[in-house]
Amino acid sequence: MKRRHAAPLNALRTFEAAARHLSFNVAAQELFVTPAAVSHQIKHLEAYLGTALFQRNHRSVVLTPEGQALADTVGELLGKLDVALDRATSGASTDLQVTTMESLAAKWLAPRLHRFQRTRPDIRVRVVTSDGHVDFVREGFDVGIRYGPGGYADVRYEALMDAPVFPVCAPSLLAEGSPPLNRPTDLRHHTLLHDESARGRPGVPSWSDWLKVAGADTVDARRGPVFASIYLAQEAAIAGHGVAMGVAPLVEEDLRQGRLVRPFEPTSENAYRFWVVRQAGRTADATVDAFCQWLQEEASHGTTRSV
Repeated sequence: MKRRHAAPLNALRTFEAAARHLSFNVAAQELFVTPAAVSHQIKHLEAYLGTALFQRNHRSVVLTPEGQALADTVGELLGKLDVALDRATSGASTDLQVTTMESLAAKWLAPRLHRFQRTRPDIRVRVVTSDGHVDFVREGFDVGIRYGPGGYADVRYEALMDAPVFPVCAPSLLAEGSPPLNRPTDLRHHTLLHDESARGRPGVPSWSDWLKVAGADTVDARRGPVFASIYLAQEAAIAGHGVAMGVAPLVEEDLRQGRLVRPFEPTSENAYRFWVVRQAGRTADATVDAFCQWLQEEASHGTTRSV
């Protein structure tokens, strides 16, 4: 077997950045070097491997098949190396990095997290909010909680909670002197609060869907402001600015605390639900297992458990 010199790690890191961005200039900005330095490192790696990694065009670069194959592997390996180095230098082998959407973090996870910390004070949980796709290896996340249809590729996932939908509003909207809100058709007298999660996502109930279920489809479902997140629409409802579509796990704490009320019983089923997502193929990790088990226990209690 042919013996190589030690792998050129600096060149590999430079290649990974250039392959991820498909740009030597952007990679240079990320690495705080010049584009010429990036080009030099790439040429050094190509000479080491004896193959071209990029096809260089006038204003762009494209990975060759050999470059694409290397990029797929190097990104994962460098991600694992970064995570291992972070844990070694911090001495925090029991840190747990969790990624989830803003509304779930604020409305479901945060009010409960103290219970996990009470039973496992040795585990320090760091919660980062994001609605988008994350790279578990590269970004160092251990657990994700996502709202969606499931079927996620390249990760391990399991159902956490269903997400039925129904209207919610501040108690002040039911007070004497406010426009009536006794039956679904009374919604014509109130502002409807919308969020982006129900737009263009098959099976996610919108106001129009719920009004049909409630037999009130004569109410104009298009009225009212649209918010970028469920969290913002829910906060507008708490402030008394209208009636929002509440996703059950995200409103249960506000309902329990009396910040929100549920004026009507009809519920719309939701094709989306909440999922616990983990890195596929990761070796057994007692810390991650303990947190995921706790999540499932909390979800199973619903609104019946006291703070």
